[in-house]
Amino acid sequence: MIKRLSSPLSPAWLLAALLHVCAVQADTEIVQATLGNGLKVIVQEDHRAPVVVSQIWYRAGSLDEVNGKTGVAHVLEHMMFKGTKDVPAGQFSRQIAAAGGKENAFTGKDYTCYFQQLEKSKLPLSFQLEADRMANLQITDAEFAKEIEVVKEERRWRTEDKPQSRVSEQFDSLVYRAHPYGRPVVGFMNDLDNMTAEDAREWYRTWYVPNNVTVVVVGDVQAAEVFKLAEQTFGKLAAKPLPVRKPQVEPVQIGERRAIVKAPAKLPYFVMGFHVPALKNGSAYSEQDWEPYALEVLSSVLSGNDASRLNQKLVREQAIALDIGAGYDGTNRGQAATFEIAASPSEGVSLETLQQAIWAQLDEIKNHGVTAAELHRVKAAVIAADVYKRDSMFYQSMQIGQLETMGYPLSLLERNAARVQAVTSEQVQAVAKKYLLPDQLNLVTLDPQPIDTNAKPAGQPHQH
Repeated sequence: MIKRLSSPLSPAWLLAALLHVCAVQADTEIVQATLGNGLKVIVQEDHRAPVVVSQIWYRAGSLDEVNGKTGVAHVLEHMMFKGTKDVPAGQFSRQIAAAGGKENAFTGKDYTCYFQQLEKSKLPLSFQLEADRMANLQITDAEFAKEIEVVKEERRWRTEDKPQSRVSEQFDSLVYRAHPYGRPVVGFMNDLDNMTAEDAREWYRTWYVPNNVTVVVVGDVQAAEVFKLAEQTFGKLAAKPLPVRKPQVEPVQIGERRAIVKAPAKLPYFVMGFHVPALKNGSAYSEQDWEPYALEVLSSVLSGNDASRLNQKLVREQAIALDIGAGYDGTNRGQAATFEIAASPSEGVSLETLQQAIWAQLDEIKNHGVTAAELHRVKAAVIAADVYKRDSMFYQSMQIGQLETMGYPLSLLERNAARVQAVTSEQVQAVAKKYLLPDQLNLVTLDPQPIDTNAKPAGQPHQH
């Protein structure tokens, strides 16, 4: 559930050591306060080094966009660096750099986040700059006209010039017919072509308000001092009413869906996926919600390293796949999730042959479950990944910000590993039988077309 890294098989002694480290680090308290204007501040003290990570999370992403204005959340992220009356365009980044810090931002389906990593005494600078642009951003027609071209070039570079990205975009639109997760975060090119500065201003006025924000600080700080600083900076900003967010539920799929993407590429490729449950958030969250954890274990049994089933059987033993992987992420604000398998067949192997082999592996789990050794490997890897992430101030703050913004209790940070540990072979078998069904299949195939060797590649996207 908490996004994790792949990790090799851990022996029993390493597993015990990692459990001990988890227990020690769990003593680090996360404290939070809500200002009078509704802005939430969450602090985790970490005194190992004199640095601090500050992240500003807006509960607004592509999930909140409407048709005709896709990509506006990401465009506004770019415009947030274009200046205020007191901090002209470009000065935000220059001031952070002059203070010896690093900064950037990212937009997702569920949120937009701005972050800085600084020497601890520079936290006031971060708060002052972020509070200023939260209330006083200037979006001029001239700056917008320049930046929208940067975003369009980013779309070309990240999606249109990359065949697997085009397959991924087609898959999202195939699997989600009504839910906004079917729309790309970067937006459709036609919407970007027709977007105006006023569209960005409207998004800013609507969602960039303190009562729609969580500030997360992790580092060598005192929580009480951070709360005081937040009151002096963000506390001055006025709350505004937020639009009512209506539930957006994907209708039940009533049959297999397929699509083909024809694009210049060297190798064929496909993504197959299924609707599966997300971990319930908000008031619906329940400790008895075990299916998402079983799906997480199933994903890791199938994929993740050389010992996983798909790699072991189809890449190494049968040699019918060049590359293969499975994925599931069940934490999100939109309460919709997919279980996906992506693969490229070996030379001379048909797509159908590889797909049938994948179904055979899924049927094996449906009929017999998974082994104790597989469960041990997966559970050890989850614990190891938790420890590795806790070793990074940035990823500690990422986990806190994601959970809070998506509506999950922060207790999941400590309970995630235990919930995965509790998953049984029978539960993994049950979710495979329940959700990974032919009638529920969504399949997008890349049909490689000849590559134009004279084509000029798009430039890399601009970074703030």
